[in-house]
Amino acid sequence: MKSDIEIAQAAVMEPIANVVAPYGVTADDIEQYGKYKAKLSEELLASLSEKPDGKLVLVTAINPTPAGEGKTTTSIGLGQAFGKLGKKAILALREPSLGPCFGIKGGAAGGGYAQVVPMEDLNLHFTGDFHAITSANNLLAALLDNHIQQGNALGIDTRTICWKRCEDMNDRVLRNIVVGLGAKADGVVREDHFVITVASEIMAIFCLASDMKDLKERLGRIIVAYNYAGEPVTAKDLQAVGAMAALLKDAMKPNVIQTLEHTPAIVHGGPFANIAHGCNSIRATKAAMKLADITVTEAGFGADLGAEKFFDIKCRMGGLKPDAVVLVATIRALKYNGGIPKDALSKENLDALKKGIVNLEKHIENLQKYGVPIVVTLNSFVTDTEAETSFVQKFCEDRGCEFALSEVWEKGGEGGIALANKVLDVLENKPSNFAPLYGDELSLTEKIETIAKEIYGADGVDYSPAAKRELAHLTELGMGKCPVCMAKTQYSLSDDAKALGRPEGFRITVREVYPSAGAGFVVCVLGNIMTMPGLPKTPAAYGIDVSDDGVITGLF
Repeated sequence: MKSDIEIAQAAVMEPIANVVAPYGVTADDIEQYGKYKAKLSEELLASLSEKPDGKLVLVTAINPTPAGEGKTTTSIGLGQAFGKLGKKAILALREPSLGPCFGIKGGAAGGGYAQVVPMEDLNLHFTGDFHAITSANNLLAALLDNHIQQGNALGIDTRTICWKRCEDMNDRVLRNIVVGLGAKADGVVREDHFVITVASEIMAIFCLASDMKDLKERLGRIIVAYNYAGEPVTAKDLQAVGAMAALLKDAMKPNVIQTLEHTPAIVHGGPFANIAHGCNSIRATKAAMKLADITVTEAGFGADLGAEKFFDIKCRMGGLKPDAVVLVATIRALKYNGGIPKDALSKENLDALKKGIVNLEKHIENLQKYGVPIVVTLNSFVTDTEAETSFVQKFCEDRGCEFALSEVWEKGGEGGIALANKVLDVLENKPSNFAPLYGDELSLTEKIETIAKEIYGADGVDYSPAAKRELAHLTELGMGKCPVCMAKTQYSLSDDAKALGRPEGFRITVREVYPSAGAGFVVCVLGNIMTMPGLPKTPAAYGIDVSDDGVITGLF
């Protein structure tokens, strides 16, 4: 059986200008990066404002397990299936981070015969967006330290600096560092930190900004530190906004590539969903909705993270109203949630399935709270049995959800037609009454506790003394009406990665709170989650190589 990269490398791609032409996009509307990648021009984006919006479909999943779920694969296969049915559909996806590509998770181009291509380009440097975001982030850090070195006219208290440097690689030794060592001219000695680029506030701003004006206003609001009077010092105060915007100017244009079956995919931005808000850019999603009748987008990790943030942050800020949700699960993952080890998942085990399906049940209940109709899909494996599949189907239908099998990994768009037909039926016959989970008027603690109780199923919330102080402080600064972005393990509904299934009788702990004033939300760090991941004992990088004739091998 061919690997994902072998399938991708064997694909016959269409010139990107041909891929977008049926959607009314001309060669003059795109800025090409070679034959198969392009950016949508600002002129095109401006011209779309008067066009009506198409339907918006979110693809999300149960909590991830080592058995795999296939959320991005399902999204891509669904887009291809709509094409098979003669529907005008576009994908709106996130760009992959280099960290997981060389770490443990792999890339984010889909899998099997449901992939976006060129796969190697997408998973590596693509069009340079993440490099631009990293550079803008670190320019602000450099200007901050230079300001302190050059006399500190703003009276910055170096003990309150909260702006961190970033890079798009898993590098645990950079989590906590000391800068400014050496001679007097080398800067002021202080503790500093790195986050991975996809957790940077610049990434969040990049994905939430509607245009250049909005981008600059958001960049200007970034809080980098506090002065000796306790007042916030911003990027605008440091005169950093113009230069940062210049670095981000071209990156702000959404990228377009294609699936193996030549469906357009607008791939732009990529915040992690466990430590950031987990959604591609608002610009990309809105452009797709103007160009196509159906936009298929996805949000990272399980619905307790990606979907919650999609609904409560992205949709709130972007004025988006999703029309349907596809919830992805696998029988293997459900049995893993039922306590079966990974090496025994191929055997039929209805008892484990019944025990583990409570994870799917909780995600269904959570999504129903947003008023959007749900289609549950099982990403099919050859080891699934008819009895197992029938059990899951009845379980979902008993809870008011449509159900379909997905075979897109093996069959591409053809394997997603059953799912696509279910989604079309929902779009035509089931109204969406979308509303966010909580209102702006709730306090920050009320918002945190609403998510903890309603989405995670927690009994309550405990706060560290520092988190309590910062929540009060941010409320005083006028951020009390902002949504909250929960940084939490993706593996469990709780903040304990080992608590599988549907945990009960637990409380969550808010360890740290910090502002993302430019993004417009408050970040709450739960448990032991890290904003700079580390590499595993055997990184995926060990298996990646380039042959003598220039062919990349070993990339997931």
